[in-house]
Amino acid sequence: MLSASVALSAGSAAITAPVAAPGRGAVRAAAPALMDKSGLEGFAKELNPVVGYWDPLNLSNGEFWGDSNSATIGFLREAEIKHGRIAMAGFVGYIVHSNDIRWTFDKVAASVPTGLPAPAVWDAIPDIAKWQIILFVGVMESWRENKVVLEAEGQKHYMSGGKPGYFPSFDLLPHPVPFPLFDPFGISKRATEEKKAKGRLAEINNG
Repeated sequence: MLSASVALSAGSAAITAPVAAPGRGAVRAAAPALMDKSGLEGFAKELNPVVGYWDPLNLSNGEFWGDSNSATIGFLREAEIKHGRIAMAGFVGYIVHSNDIRWTFDKVAASVPTGLPAPAVWDAIPDIAKWQIILFVGVMESWRENKVVLEAEGQKHYMSGGKPGYFPSFDLLPHPVPFPLFDPFGISKRATEEKKAKGRLAEINNG
């Protein structure tokens, strides 16, 4: 959580820029890794022309844990994208629980009284259910960080020049998983590069 606070406190959408800023009207090619400050400054204008590049804590010049500046920027970009996604998912979850929306087959959810605010719903579920959620998040985090899994898909770790926000498929798991977590219905795969770039901008700004 400390990393989330550090990355998000900077408030710099520039820190999480996944693609370079091309000329107006140009169709972007595959997103290169922006692992330097100049790339972040350029992309900040495309994310928000009004605010522009904003890094009041000067994190983009840091070298966390004695690592390089490029690795630090990669970490910050990944952290803000990741925690932006978590925040959006949490917002949806808050709405669902506040409105007593439940799966009919979920006995754990059915055991929780209705009419509770979302935080009280979390308090009301059994401890074993809480640990199940925490364990699942830990497994997903470990899978995302695994360099062997990334290399099998031709990717690198985000602190070594890889794509921030990229989540690998589950193809290396011995048990088949029908859908990838990031794009389960193949919507992004069928999109043009221009549409993907627009979606990345929207995700960062919304997150």
